[in-house]
Amino acid sequence: MHVRPYENSDEQEVIVRWEEVFPDAPSWNDPASDIRRKLGVQRELFLVAELDGGVAGTAMGGYDGHRAWVYYVVVSSGARRRGVGTALMREVERLLEGLGAGKLNLQVRAGSDEAVAFYRSLGYSVEDRVSMGKRLGSR
Repeated sequence: MHVRPYENSDEQEVIVRWEEVFPDAPSWNDPASDIRRKLGVQRELFLVAELDGGVAGTAMGGYDGHRAWVYYVVVSSGARRRGVGTALMREVERLLEGLGAGKLNLQVRAGSDEAVAFYRSLGYSVEDRVSMGKRLGSR
């Protein structure tokens, strides 16, 4: 397994992985659009994990100078429990810490107990927060 920056040729495999892991994603989370937006901002923080010649997982990081976030941590069902998610998280953590980030945040969908357990195993904890959002424009 190898973790590396996203390449344009990865697009179709990444979309397949995201749709596999998030089949009920809302319409505004169009994978192709999300990829294009990420490539315009901190492209180097968009990572893929290669395994057996294909894209097995992804992670997207972001840093605004105050806090860092990680998004789209995805591992295909056939590659789970093989260290892919851990490798992706360790690399995105390393890159974000190198940019000066002192804290990394992430969100997990309610009811995703397996994901919560995974992040806990990496040292993350559930914080007493209310997550709020607002859709802007047509997205």
